[in-house]
Amino acid sequence: MVSDLSQRLGFQYEIAVPGIQVAALLHTELLRRRLTIPEGTDRVILPGWCQGDISDLHDQFRVPFERGPKNLYDLPEHFGLGKRKNVSLQDFNIEIIAEINHATERSLKSVLEEAAALAADGADVIDVGCVPGTSDDGRVSQIVTALREQNLRVSIDSFDRAEVEQAVASGVELILSCNQTNIDWVSELGTEVVVIPDTPLDMESLDRSVEQLMSANVSFRIDPIIEPIGMGFTASLQRYIDTRTKYPDLPVMMGTGNITELTEVDSAGVNMILAAICEELQIHSVLTTQVINWCGSSVAELNRSRRLVHHAIAEGVVPKHVDSSLLMLRDAQVRRESEESLNDMATALTDANYRIFAGAKAVHLMNRDGHWSGSDSFEVFARALQQAKSKLSEEHAFYLGYEMARAELARHLNKNYVQDEPMQWGLLGEWKASSAVHEHLPSSGSGKE
Repeated sequence: MVSDLSQRLGFQYEIAVPGIQVAALLHTELLRRRLTIPEGTDRVILPGWCQGDISDLHDQFRVPFERGPKNLYDLPEHFGLGKRKNVSLQDFNIEIIAEINHATERSLKSVLEEAAALAADGADVIDVGCVPGTSDDGRVSQIVTALREQNLRVSIDSFDRAEVEQAVASGVELILSCNQTNIDWVSELGTEVVVIPDTPLDMESLDRSVEQLMSANVSFRIDPIIEPIGMGFTASLQRYIDTRTKYPDLPVMMGTGNITELTEVDSAGVNMILAAICEELQIHSVLTTQVINWCGSSVAELNRSRRLVHHAIAEGVVPKHVDSSLLMLRDAQVRRESEESLNDMATALTDANYRIFAGAKAVHLMNRDGHWSGSDSFEVFARALQQAKSKLSEEHAFYLGYEMARAELARHLNKNYVQDEPMQWGLLGEWKASSAVHEHLPSSGSGKE
């Protein structure tokens, strides 16, 4: 790798081996005693694991020192090759309306908790999803008032006149939805509405409602209704295109739940595609739900998607190598040691520290006593216990089991795994490494003793 970099970037190099095999144990004090700097050296790159104050090395050797990446495979990026573009992703065009499903059947506490979580994930408006027959005694008014007291913007999802009028009196800013069945009284409430066709295929009814709302000077946005896959999905997308062509200056909304909730697939990619369609068609609001488990982070996914698609379209670039938040099950780039290199590494080990790797075909566990590998971590660990000369403490065994579980999962999902380093799960966060586990063990310290 370094040879390839030197040819591409035009520099000469020398690799120094200071007599230590575990990079995480490397310290500047050891380098001060053992390192020799060749004549003419103008830059020294240390492993990212190196501990201590590198300014001491500069003072002693009079050469600039810097910490490189912890993983050798990241060295090209350290030299500026293949870096992700540095963009802010602050701007977006799409407003997210997040529905609290069956809100009127739930406790006020749970509604407020979910609303706060949705807003934290990026929702701009909280939609109160109503259930017929559950809104007596001012229930809708109570919910809307409580949400407004939390400084949240609120919409109401109901065709029931009493519910909608309660909501309007309590401060909602948007009514979902309006068609020929309720347009007469909805248009008199002085609140913006979402206008839909009487049935998804009846675009003439949508046109009539649009004309009536325009004549009455009522604010509205149009939703031609996206249909589930298997129920006319592609044709419904065409209706959005036709609507934008027919009404180039009117606001349009898309309800994405018919796709994300009704398609058994991880929702991040689906939300990204739907956000791209909306951005290209200038559909500036989406209504989403996240009830079923596979789309349980849809608001956060749409929040990231709307920023990525806006950047891509505004800059005329593809949304690649910009942000990896929507890569949750897989990583942008997977680095695997070859079986040959792992065998060579195991042969060279002279200490009892355990190394764990997720190879292409197996999980590997190795130290000076042996090299054990296989697809079943339990079987690998059992063989190591039988053959290794070093006795394991309970804490050390727990550490190794934890790390091997992470390695096996990474291999199964084709994700990156580095021992003692967090695994990345996009906007879902990190899976903590063993350093976090050590904090809870009876005796802390390196698990690789």
